[in-house]
Amino acid sequence: MRAPSRHEVGGYILAGGKSSRMGRDKALIELAGKPLIEHAVKKLRRVCVDVRLLTNNQQLETFAPIVQDIHPGCGPMSGMEAGLQHSIFEWNLFLAVDMPFVPATFLFDWLGRKLWANESSGLGRARVQMFEDGGTPQPALCLLHKDVAPFLTAAIERGDYKLVPVLRAAGQALAEREGFLPGRGGFFCLPLVKFQSERSRIKGGGWRAATEAPQRGKRLWFANLNTPEEFAEAERHVDALDT
Repeated sequence: MRAPSRHEVGGYILAGGKSSRMGRDKALIELAGKPLIEHAVKKLRRVCVDVRLLTNNQQLETFAPIVQDIHPGCGPMSGMEAGLQHSIFEWNLFLAVDMPFVPATFLFDWLGRKLWANESSGLGRARVQMFEDGGTPQPALCLLHKDVAPFLTAAIERGDYKLVPVLRAAGQALAEREGFLPGRGGFFCLPLVKFQSERSRIKGGGWRAATEAPQRGKRLWFANLNTPEEFAEAERHVDALDT
């Protein structure tokens, strides 16, 4: 079976956190024999044509090229700002390094739906997109258009680092500029359950196959591994990894 083509999307891994609750750089902590950064890079290289690391840690450069923060110390927003300023692509997928369980096939399908959506629909025109799990937005995995960059810079300059409200405001402003209303709060926040129920079953093997293991770990897809306890729990479910 021929491997699926990667999408014309920039892939950026958020790996600039201080890891204060973990006590060491969690990007280099091993899960199933590989550091988290390696899981994330492998996942995004399956679905995006170009993958970069958003970090100031030069030690991680052996895994993928690095893009450093323009405004260091401002949390994930500074990484997203740097990624959008750097990117040559209209659309860019951001993934936190500590989310190893979200399947690559899920990301591939999501990008495909977004990029092929009718531009007359809200889904096709919304410049900010993410998922919600149990009604909670999950900004550590999001799809952003380059048009969002100035909104992130403006928020950082005024000291506003709350990611979801800033992305919501950016989505709303860009929607109004485009002359449409995409829905809740100005961006598309897709219910995870609904998205999954609409997926067609994939035939064949490899990472694109609809296997049971990732489905069993579905509750971990948006789990961030911030503490030793959360990491220990993740180690009990390594069979749900696709990398």
